[in-house]
Amino acid sequence: MAVPNYGVLVGTATEKLDSNEAKVKNPKGSPHFQILIDAAGTEYRIAVNVKSDTNPPDLQFYLDDNYKHPILDRVKEQKAGFTLLPGGPNTAALDYIRGNLFDLKDMTVLPASTTGDNNDLNDIFNVWVEKAIATQGALVYAFGSQWNDGANTPDDYFDINSGLGIHDIHMNQGSTGNHAGDNGVYTDGGLFIHFPDEDRWVAMFTKFQSQVVHTDDGTADPIPTPTLPEEVTDIDIFAALVNPKSDDVGHEAVYLLNTTDQDISIDGWSIADKNKKKDTLSGSIAAGQPSIITLTGKGAQLSNDGGIITLLNKDGLKISGVSYTRDQAGVQGKLVTF
Repeated sequence: MAVPNYGVLVGTATEKLDSNEAKVKNPKGSPHFQILIDAAGTEYRIAVNVKSDTNPPDLQFYLDDNYKHPILDRVKEQKAGFTLLPGGPNTAALDYIRGNLFDLKDMTVLPASTTGDNNDLNDIFNVWVEKAIATQGALVYAFGSQWNDGANTPDDYFDINSGLGIHDIHMNQGSTGNHAGDNGVYTDGGLFIHFPDEDRWVAMFTKFQSQVVHTDDGTADPIPTPTLPEEVTDIDIFAALVNPKSDDVGHEAVYLLNTTDQDISIDGWSIADKNKKKDTLSGSIAAGQPSIITLTGKGAQLSNDGGIITLLNKDGLKISGVSYTRDQAGVQGKLVTF
């Protein structure tokens, strides 16, 4: 079904409350980091989960404080205010799995709050949101589900009455139980902050530990698998020739590495591009050895405007995924490394 009213809110951060401060304001509220946003003159509250209401309670988190990804070309086109987004590739809509936004294996389990500095979600959100509030021209991009309680509705946390807000700012697929109805492709949440003085993007992504990282391409419901290939990756994409000096067609190549001590068959596997076009693979990769896959030009194609490359096994499960930007693809005849 997917979360309702999925889109992106763009605006300026003016106030914030970490989950402990928010609890004082509203003791009955669930643990969220709250951010007040001025979006083209309309005030919104952003509610970012920092704790799950089911076990295990601590969230998985990924931060990149100098984020580079081709999706930013779409994100920076979004205007101030809230915009509904169509789900699908080559849009600004987020999908942790299909969009290769980051390596899911790099997510870290963090508590909402604990003793010490910079070691919990409240600490990390505080650092970057405070910087956004203090930096002139900094913009927050919050991806998630819009709520609208109606005008003149007093807010539980800030002195506003617009009745507007954004939540579900986390992965919205691979769930079971009470949250299975929120599963959808290209409807994941996330938080970006752009600092114009540095032209720097900070990206923050969260997921619940209970959410599965392999989901159906239609429903985004969990795919039951005996093992999770993304958690134990046997073959990695480590480089690509995106922009060869000769004609691109028939000369683009993806470089794979077998990271195990055994030969691995890739019969029936495939390489997919950002448009989900595929080249089917055959043969095997020797233990500990690289393999160069030259694309035929009839299936997957590597755009010089930036894109993603995904390695799928014969069951269609993602084994490895990478992204590259327009700048990385700009030099002819040079490998892009990952």
